[in-house]
Amino acid sequence: MPDVVLGSRLLELSDLARLASERPPRLGLDPAARRAIAATRKVVDEAMRAGRVCYGINTGFGRLASEIIPAADLRRLQVNLVRSHAAGVGPALERGVCRLAFALRLANMAHGHSGVRVALVEQGIEVFNAGIVPVLPSQGSVGASGDLAPLAHMALVLIGEGRAWLRRRELDGRAALAAAGLEPVKLHSKEGLSLLNGTQVSTAILADALLRARRLARVADIAAAFTLEAFKGTDTPFDARIHALRSHPGQAVVAGNLRRLLDGSRILPAHKDCQRVQDNYSLRCAPQVHGASRDTLAHVEAVVLREANAVTDNPLVFPEGDVLSGGNFHAQPVALAADFLKIAVAELANISERRIETLVNPDISGLPPFLAPRGGLHSGLMIAQVTAAALVSENKVLCHPASVDSIPTSAGKEDHVSMATHGARLARAVVDNATQVLAIELMTAFHGLALEKRLRAGHGVEAARDALRDVLAPFDADRILAPDIAGVAALIADGSLLAAVESRVGTLD
Repeated sequence: MPDVVLGSRLLELSDLARLASERPPRLGLDPAARRAIAATRKVVDEAMRAGRVCYGINTGFGRLASEIIPAADLRRLQVNLVRSHAAGVGPALERGVCRLAFALRLANMAHGHSGVRVALVEQGIEVFNAGIVPVLPSQGSVGASGDLAPLAHMALVLIGEGRAWLRRRELDGRAALAAAGLEPVKLHSKEGLSLLNGTQVSTAILADALLRARRLARVADIAAAFTLEAFKGTDTPFDARIHALRSHPGQAVVAGNLRRLLDGSRILPAHKDCQRVQDNYSLRCAPQVHGASRDTLAHVEAVVLREANAVTDNPLVFPEGDVLSGGNFHAQPVALAADFLKIAVAELANISERRIETLVNPDISGLPPFLAPRGGLHSGLMIAQVTAAALVSENKVLCHPASVDSIPTSAGKEDHVSMATHGARLARAVVDNATQVLAIELMTAFHGLALEKRLRAGHGVEAARDALRDVLAPFDADRILAPDIAGVAALIADGSLLAAVESRVGTLD
């Protein structure tokens, strides 16, 4: 039985996460969707019988749209389109992203406005359910007229060409289909174009970045609380009354998370009357900074879900008989959202690096320089902070907005493009860097808090400390830090650090 029935409801973010996972749900096709697909396919067939000129159905493409194609060549036209557009380059996208893009393209056609046959959608679902994942190159799309090049590589697999993964083994498309007991698809008129013309690759890349960024936002709250305990700061700035006066939802959520993570602390009350009047902005203003990033991620989520449930073909076919050319394939909403996401996540890394500096700088923290057990003989975490600085500086370059760029293509017919795939790929790179920075902060706070021998931290921080003990040993002499950072980053990436904390304090908002 199918787990996700295309055409029965709108896809949710949890669906996208499952579709991108190594254990994806089985897909099905809703009977109402099947009827809608059949109705618009009838429009295409009748238009061809009547000799109507319809872009992409019996014409060339882009600058060649004025070339009328004889009826005898319409099926060959679609195969030629797929082959000629499969010009992607660069390393393949991750398997989960490719799987999600494939599913989103099928979901697009399930809306019933693509003018394809029901058989094409059903065959595509069979290929997906067989565990076949098209190998999609990461470069070659400008994010308008759809993600043409990578989606063409997806379509190649359906017709028994290209490359695909089957149970983690990479094969040529025909061999993958044969191993699953499937035959290549025979494309009819309009169907090659319907497989290519959409924003599903850029949307899948951005959805992957978003899912990881949402988890990272909660980990950033854990890291801030951990650093505050090691620094022996104050939780006064997280008082709910402060945040009620500003009404930004993310800010209030982060303050609430910090209160829960710090609840039960014996360290903070013990230093309530110390001579430090106010903590650094990177600690005191964590709700304001983390919260603004969260609000941005909420906007990106709305864009991703709208795009995942959109129809982005051209032309679009309507059951009343109209075949309309438009521009739903233009990925500008995705491009802007990708730029917003990478800026929001870069800020989580920026403020994290300042908290690392807070702990390793004795003039600020009052702790040993670089938390070294014997400064001079040992360098401690000196270069870990340098690594964090390098990563946040790299993020500043990556955050140059891809969406403000454009370059004309197709002999000037496609004179403005979005660069959405560029922005989405850069967003994932920023998420990768931010994960490493937060791993360094957590490692630093872990060793800083180890200097407090008498008092326990808050329940959430102690839960994080327990989880980190699996990958971090006590710091009593210099050692190679790269494995430690990698170990903490792995706990962030697989969700186990967050799960350990939430098992103690409940789900963080």
